[in-house]
Amino acid sequence: MRCNSCRPSRKKCRFRRRKLHAGTCRARPQACFRWCKGGPRRPKRRWLGNGLQSAHDFGMRITYLLAVTASVLALSGAGAAGPAKSRAGRPVARSLAASEIEDATKTGAVGPGATGPRVVRAQILLDRAMFSPGEIDGVYGDDFGIAVKGYQESRGLKPTGTIDAETWRLLDSDAGPLLLTYTITRADEKGPFEPAPTDFREKAKLKWLGFETPGEELGERFHSSPKLLAELNSGAKLDTAGERIFVPNVRRAAAAPRALRVVVSKSKRTVIAYGAGDKELAQYPATIGDSHDPLPIGDWNVTRVLHFPWFNYDPDLFWNPNPKQAQAILAPGPRGPVGTTWIGLTKEHYGIHGTPDPGHVRHNESAGCVRLTNWDVDDLSHMVRPGTPVVLEE
Repeated sequence: MRCNSCRPSRKKCRFRRRKLHAGTCRARPQACFRWCKGGPRRPKRRWLGNGLQSAHDFGMRITYLLAVTASVLALSGAGAAGPAKSRAGRPVARSLAASEIEDATKTGAVGPGATGPRVVRAQILLDRAMFSPGEIDGVYGDDFGIAVKGYQESRGLKPTGTIDAETWRLLDSDAGPLLLTYTITRADEKGPFEPAPTDFREKAKLKWLGFETPGEELGERFHSSPKLLAELNSGAKLDTAGERIFVPNVRRAAAAPRALRVVVSKSKRTVIAYGAGDKELAQYPATIGDSHDPLPIGDWNVTRVLHFPWFNYDPDLFWNPNPKQAQAILAPGPRGPVGTTWIGLTKEHYGIHGTPDPGHVRHNESAGCVRLTNWDVDDLSHMVRPGTPVVLEE
């Protein structure tokens, strides 16, 4: 009773670990069909004392009994075990700031100059609404103000930039938890982490331009500044596997919507993706050009999308190159010159890309291109395709 599709490849059924077709398994037929696709056959049956049952059911019961037995033995021996090196079992103490972030009853106005838990709350909600505030840091900065105005305008409110009671009401319609508990893994702890050299020649010797600290890595994953994570988890070690910490519950779109056009606004310093019916899908803060390398105004198209691209440094393409620096090829990584993603445009040498420093988007200038945080450009990269129109406007 060997599966016809498994015979040539000699792969085993994922569920039964035998060369028998499990297409009629009542427990997990889809899991079995991942390996066995040769058409349904009746699985082998055995008499198990009190009735006719399939070999699958017999195997599942044995597995269940073994798992229960192992759990009982582990619990009975827990008291005799020595102190664990991992801190995975330590409960997470909710800080005052974390409690205030989750408190939806505080709806006072949040305007320019504001700091603290209510700003963090608003930043997380805006991030999930696809109006990126940039790096979540608990400070009302330029990125946050642009996100608030964009959100208000899209909801038919006056774009004041101040989160008033009506704006809070709309934001709080997202009732999901704002903070999650995350357990630091050994992969998080491993790195590698090393300081990045500033000289291009030294960078060219590296095989990967990665994070300098575990806090940077976790901050990028949860769209947050390392400082904010440290404040949310006072006393916690962000570089220790098993440590449980609070992190912002940021956006995780299951399937990115298709963008029919992208508009880059120089005056607003934003990148906005539009979908069907000219619906605004997402807004991101951006660093756009400078006086020496201005934004090339006009209509362009996406040529390609590259994740973790290599970077060809050519000093002839910069207005103020270091005469001591020659051409160099830099390895990919989140701390590379263009971050984790490159969205190329039909305008030669121009594109929308990530950044090695997410805390400084919109706080400095870019060499002609359009720079977003790595998580924002990654979002956008899954919305566009080669040929998607991109409008660069004043």
